[in-house]
Amino acid sequence: MATNFVKHLFVSPEINPSTRKAKSIPALNPFDQYGRVFFFSWLGFMVAFLSWYAFPPLLSVTIKKDLNMTQEDVANSNIVALLATLLVRFIAGPLCDRYGPRLVFVGLLLCGAIPTAMAGLVTGPKGLIALRFFVGILGGTFVPCQVWCTGFFDKSIVGTANSLAGGWGNAGGGITYFLMPAIYDSLVHSRGLPSHKAWRVAYVVPFIIISAIALGMLFFCEDTPTGKWSERHLWAKEPNNTTVVADGNIVDINSGTFSSGMTTPYNAATTDIEKKGAQSPRVLDTDASTMGQMDIFKQETVVSPTRREALSVALSLSTMALAIPYACSFGAELAINSILGSYYTKNFPHMGQTKSGQWAAMFGLLNVVFRPAGGLFGDLVYRYTDKVWSKKLLITFLGVSMGAFQLAIGLSNPSTEAAMFGLIAGMAFFLEASNGANFALVPHVHPSANGIVSGIVGGFGNLGGIVFAIIFRYNGSSYERSMWIIGVICLAANMAVSWIRPVPKSQMQS
Repeated sequence: MATNFVKHLFVSPEINPSTRKAKSIPALNPFDQYGRVFFFSWLGFMVAFLSWYAFPPLLSVTIKKDLNMTQEDVANSNIVALLATLLVRFIAGPLCDRYGPRLVFVGLLLCGAIPTAMAGLVTGPKGLIALRFFVGILGGTFVPCQVWCTGFFDKSIVGTANSLAGGWGNAGGGITYFLMPAIYDSLVHSRGLPSHKAWRVAYVVPFIIISAIALGMLFFCEDTPTGKWSERHLWAKEPNNTTVVADGNIVDINSGTFSSGMTTPYNAATTDIEKKGAQSPRVLDTDASTMGQMDIFKQETVVSPTRREALSVALSLSTMALAIPYACSFGAELAINSILGSYYTKNFPHMGQTKSGQWAAMFGLLNVVFRPAGGLFGDLVYRYTDKVWSKKLLITFLGVSMGAFQLAIGLSNPSTEAAMFGLIAGMAFFLEASNGANFALVPHVHPSANGIVSGIVGGFGNLGGIVFAIIFRYNGSSYERSMWIIGVICLAANMAVSWIRPVPKSQMQS
């Protein structure tokens, strides 16, 4: 089994002929289009997250002192950064459905990279707060990251793909705690720059990295498994609603009959698709009927919904049943990530800023393992039960367990490092696994409007972050009190939506 797992990391994946989506993740095969998309998905989100959270590591001492910022100014800058991301995520979802996730991804990276490079122009607290608002655009890249992966990977593996991309991307929040201080120290000690110049110059590095990744994504990746986003309907082309292309046959929708020997323009389209792929995928044989394959493909093909349809999807109970738990899990992660170093410093003054920051970074770095674990568990329970409810129950279990750990931390307020780090690690597992399990279920809900669902759920994650950041702000340094309040909210919210059907009745084929 381990051998097969390693093999799947390198070889071109088997393809579901009904959807053209991969049934494994060739994470270490950059020559395969599925491998390239997966690589740039997680790497693009990682560098975006790195820059999005590049300010907190230097903000608590260096930037705060240089700009004469108060603690309220620091807290307000954290909240504003989350607010921008909230707005962008809500907008990014519909944009992904209309223009494709790859172009939206590239656009958000470049739009967020520009204000990152402009950090050197900041001269006061208000300027930094305004700058962080525009840098917050980068947090919106999570939506195209997940929508892009969903478009390339089959439902049997999409939870793992999404959670790996999201988890490795989220790790950028931990990496930045090591990277930005290292760049700053190098500029001060090796280059001899004064402190007020060094931190400004340091932000040029994320700008260069983000721009390079965005260009690579633009020139080396595809929009969909079948080519351009504008041509995504080639496998379900419906002139006058009568024909659909499926496995090399022209099928009449009304009669259900089909013929082989395709004529132009379909032969040309298929040939063009084969030419565009870096490698010809290995398509699995299937026992499903041609009409069944067409129905599945049509269900999963993203369309540009009308305003009324988009509103219906956004406000449906099934969408809210994912958005609210994600507001608790990812929202708590964002808020806790911003204060954890200060919490450690308060309870363990002997650790100092550097060591407490390094331990705080571990909370974000655990995403490399814990978030993918949630997606993997989601795929496994779905594979063994063939029921979407199993993914929903997993999310509820993880969310309730996360709230219990938050209560334990807040009420006990650990006074020993072992107890504190152990409880934080336990909370991190359930919190980050909940994030991964959530986006293992998202592709099942309104698949033809996946961008909208991903945008709403991702946006609610930031909404939760803002709410929890406000709780931390108004409780000052009483971090333990804020923690148990958040725990109560998470427990109540997850239980409140646990009864909602995970997939609308109209999508029960999922």
